[in-house]
Amino acid sequence: MENQKNIPMLVIRRMTKYHTYLNKLVLNNVVTISSRKFGEIIGFTSSQIRRDLNYFGDFGTQRIGYNVKELLIEINGILGLFKKHNMIIIGANNIGKATVNYTRYKQLNLKLVGIFDVNPELIGLTIQNIKVLHINKLVSFLKTIPTDIGVVCVSKNYAQKVTDIMVENGVKCICNITPVDLKVPKDIILENVNLTDSLLTLSCLMNASI
Repeated sequence: MENQKNIPMLVIRRMTKYHTYLNKLVLNNVVTISSRKFGEIIGFTSSQIRRDLNYFGDFGTQRIGYNVKELLIEINGILGLFKKHNMIIIGANNIGKATVNYTRYKQLNLKLVGIFDVNPELIGLTIQNIKVLHINKLVSFLKTIPTDIGVVCVSKNYAQKVTDIMVENGVKCICNITPVDLKVPKDIILENVNLTDSLLTLSCLMNASI
């Protein structure tokens, strides 16, 4: 298998979509599926699917297609879902609460271990059985509980500061749900989730179609 660092990001993003649709096929008791049929369901060409999967190995059988359960297991491994990862959320505001209440963490082998905020009205509240801690406890927390992923849901004035704290204390992956362009070292994985950009993209596509 090719070094995953050399795999295009678009391919990795498509793998997450394959994962979602394969789960649906398993729930619907589909045993095997051809790349053509899978492409029709997911909205990709069969050749695109084969090219994407070829980055990671040789899957499927000629004239039979893919065994759905086996392919899902392979993609689970590609996406790192057999490894447990600790995760914290910075910001217990509305976006933070919605993120905390996301129900698929366990399915993705993610363990939410901490929630932090500065708002005195939120400190001490319990969300999904986790007590909201003051941000000044973040450093000591990270020294006690090694954490892989940090989700940033704070206001733009604090986003870079809390990111720096996490990076300095061993957090290797940052999910940014703020409108700020965060700066992180090259060895840190940064994923930006920008609702404004997505809405602007939709607006542009609608405008182009009118």
